[in-house]
Amino acid sequence: MERTFIMIKPDGVQRGLVGEIIGRFEAKGFTLVGLKSLSVSRELAEEHYDVHKERPFFGGLVDFICSSPVVAMVWEGDGVVACARKLIGATNPLSAERGTIRGDFGVSVGRNLIHGSDAIETAQKEINLWFSEKELLSWEPTVNAWLYE
Repeated sequence: MERTFIMIKPDGVQRGLVGEIIGRFEAKGFTLVGLKSLSVSRELAEEHYDVHKERPFFGGLVDFICSSPVVAMVWEGDGVVACARKLIGATNPLSAERGTIRGDFGVSVGRNLIHGSDAIETAQKEINLWFSEKELLSWEPTVNAWLYE
């Protein structure tokens, strides 16, 4: 089974959308194998967003992620990386389709509620950055027989 990293950003936590967002992944049939709420250190934020370090918005992005608690998660399922990106919606909530997390709840690019890995390789890197192996579960929900052939 494929795994992906999902983070509910400070605005999603502050707006009380954690349950709603988790519910969307559960309703889709994905399995939650890692979950924690944490205050992000500057070092972790900078490493996570390292790919953007040369961009003008890097400092503001790091400051924002460190400004309030986040919820970090690992979800598992067939095609979970690509499907999670569809559930999340376009980066700019104004362009995101209705029915997506950002389309339904997002207000602006800088406050777009959620991060999701963009590729399998990125997911593995992000999972390893945010979680130790001991923090991840390996289990199979009984509902899987109703989801997968």
